[in-house]
Amino acid sequence: MSNGQRYVLISPCRNEAGYMRQTLDSVLAQSVLPAKWVIVDDGSTDETPAILAEYAQRYPWIQIVTRSDRGHRAVGPGVVDAFYSGYAAIDPAEYDFLCKLDLDLRLPPRYFEILMRRMNDDRSIATCSGKAYIEEDGEMVNERHGDDTSLGMTKFYRVSCFQAIGGFVREVMWDGIDCHQCRMRGWQACSWDEPELRFIHLRPMGSSQKGIFTGRMRHGYGQYFMGTGFVFMVASAVSRMNQKPYILGSLAMLWGWLSSAIQRKPRYEDPAFRAFLRRYHRRVLLVGKRRAVQEMQRTPAPMTP
Repeated sequence: MSNGQRYVLISPCRNEAGYMRQTLDSVLAQSVLPAKWVIVDDGSTDETPAILAEYAQRYPWIQIVTRSDRGHRAVGPGVVDAFYSGYAAIDPAEYDFLCKLDLDLRLPPRYFEILMRRMNDDRSIATCSGKAYIEEDGEMVNERHGDDTSLGMTKFYRVSCFQAIGGFVREVMWDGIDCHQCRMRGWQACSWDEPELRFIHLRPMGSSQKGIFTGRMRHGYGQYFMGTGFVFMVASAVSRMNQKPYILGSLAMLWGWLSSAIQRKPRYEDPAFRAFLRRYHRRVLLVGKRRAVQEMQRTPAPMTP
């Protein structure tokens, strides 16, 4: 591989037998293959271990890390814990980029090639991704993630930037906190909606093993924990009222935030971060997301020691 094209994938997974072959095969079809792929089996009880063993036997650059069964699927901090079990199996200095990759995706063939090229062309990009779509009645439907974030199911990072922000926090909303941490340093966190970067998400965004409404409420709690204010949360919920499940999904998000506030649940313990987030959200409401992002990149917030 040429300089600037060594990337490693780390994939936490649990009971993904119904989806994972599509992800595995779409990675194998990439125009630039990963230097290494560490897949963390987080206590699967289905056919996942057998499928992983099959692929690892055929491809020596795929390594399987096995964790004990905790008895249930864990989102948020549990996923990050599993990710770090994989991270412990690599030497980050050997790679230019790393990606936390879920095993319920189908990727286009030049996905990683294009992300690396763009990051090599623009050194201000710390993390990036394409856009997630779901398939409905033979059509691709956009999951509508913002352009100011790299998507949690395929977070592609410059290794040096990942280390500089301290990696992922082991808390709910880890996949939003990291992007704002990058922005605090004047770096870009972004995603692009272009045909060659659109991937299929086989499990809909915001869903949960307990149902999509539980997933939406969890998102609302995550926004509360991160430090999102009520006014911005309302605006975010309203903007998603035309997304399935119509209206009720937005109300579930809003209730997740409100119930957390009523119970006075703890928030992310970084006052400088929360102040930065509130300032950013105010600018988004006043001037729009694109201009707010540009302003933050020009004048990054002062960093605490």
